[in-house]
Amino acid sequence: MDVLQLIDRLEQLVSSGTRLPLSSRTMIDEQGFLDIIDQLRVSVPEEMKQARRFSQERERVMQQAEAEADKIITAAQERATLMLQDNDVVRRADEEARRLLAEADREIEEIRRGADQYALDVLTGLDQELTKLLATTRKGRATLDRSTRRTADSNGHAE
Repeated sequence: MDVLQLIDRLEQLVSSGTRLPLSSRTMIDEQGFLDIIDQLRVSVPEEMKQARRFSQERERVMQQAEAEADKIITAAQERATLMLQDNDVVRRADEEARRLLAEADREIEEIRRGADQYALDVLTGLDQELTKLLATTRKGRATLDRSTRRTADSNGHAE
């Protein structure tokens, strides 16, 4: 289950709780709340693993792009060597080699930018999810803490 669904379940649990009369407190199913928190503890590391896999995939794409660029460069060099038979051929081979090198550089940069953007998008999404999860968890803890203090205060006054 993903983190957002678990956060939605926490919110639903709080919303469906029993309101205490004359207060802003709500009683909720503690075990249900704790079960969801446990599920969140399991889900967050899984999303971190996904981010790591995305990063590894980006690295693999970069290595593949560099290997492809090396092949293009090697092919250009081989082609240039074969064309060294006269000045006109040499000039054309040199131009073609430069063109192929520039094309390879452009392709590498395009792939690198795409991979970087993909990784940034994934990590930004994960950061947003984790920020929402942390805010929800803090809000839930604060609500429970206030409820616990009020219950303790009520019990102290009743004696």
